[in-house]
Amino acid sequence: MLFATPAYAQAAGASPMGGFASFVPIILIFAIMYFLMIRPQQKKMKEHAAMVAALRRGDQVVTQGGLIGKVTKVKDDNEVEVEIASGVKVRVVQSTIVNVLSKTEPTE
Repeated sequence: MLFATPAYAQAAGASPMGGFASFVPIILIFAIMYFLMIRPQQKKMKEHAAMVAALRRGDQVVTQGGLIGKVTKVKDDNEVEVEIASGVKVRVVQSTIVNVLSKTEPTE
């Protein structure tokens, strides 16, 4: 003998839109994650790339390792030469520069 409650009987004849409605919360979660996490991170990466591209000789910078120095030469192959003490120059990869403390005026 088979006992079927009204809930099981209704679920058996569910409409095809019922399956789509169960995916709506998942879609909303991904949309919220995009606007709260992914999009701001992409914006921050673009700002960092623009800052690194605008580096010039004389800028005082902070590296990812915490070194503070003055840019003495901007090289073409994604490198910068930074003077961290008088006469002490190190080569640094441009993308590891975290912050520019003071900018120099462009020369004409």
